[in-house]
Amino acid sequence: MAEAMKQTVAAMLKGIERYNPDNLPTLERYVEIQSRENAYDLEANLAVLKLYQFNPQRFNIDITSQILLKALTNFPHTDFILCKCLLNERQLAEEPINQIMYLGDILEQCDFELFWARVHSMPELTQRITGFLDSIRKFVCHVVGITYQRIDRAHLAELLGDVDDITLKHWVKKYGWKEEGTLIFIANQDENIKTKNINEKIDFESVGAIMASCR
Repeated sequence: MAEAMKQTVAAMLKGIERYNPDNLPTLERYVEIQSRENAYDLEANLAVLKLYQFNPQRFNIDITSQILLKALTNFPHTDFILCKCLLNERQLAEEPINQIMYLGDILEQCDFELFWARVHSMPELTQRITGFLDSIRKFVCHVVGITYQRIDRAHLAELLGDVDDITLKHWVKKYGWKEEGTLIFIANQDENIKTKNINEKIDFESVGAIMASCR
């Protein structure tokens, strides 16, 4: 359903129709479909927030919260910042948007243990976003992959949200990491460095000009 809706919305966002507030019901329904079906369309979501900006009386805090949570799932990309910039100070201070802002700040700081503690303390905030937890774990693995060469398996389990052994093994296998005893060895970038020859071509005229200037 999300894929079929995407085509409809893409046509709706062309030209001046992008700023037609009558399109809001369709766009808001599309946001809910994204949340339910683990789909994502940043352009459509930004269009919703822009329409709220132009039509503040139509502002929907529930839809906005879903858009912000979906943006969190695409870390480390800047989607969350783009969405945040379309909200005013009053909207940013409202519940639960202020809670989502705090989650975004924690993720940006890569304080994953605090992030999971907050998420687990208010499960109702994210439970409507299908795939939310795994999307964050994907970001955690991205950070671990560029930060560590090896990590204690218990610590990795904490960073992934205090996951059980089966879930931990799933993520280790997914990223091609190796488990040896209590340690997880991370495949780092140094192991994948490939040499590349760089050839520079300098024509005779350029050399002649340099030599002439040295006389």
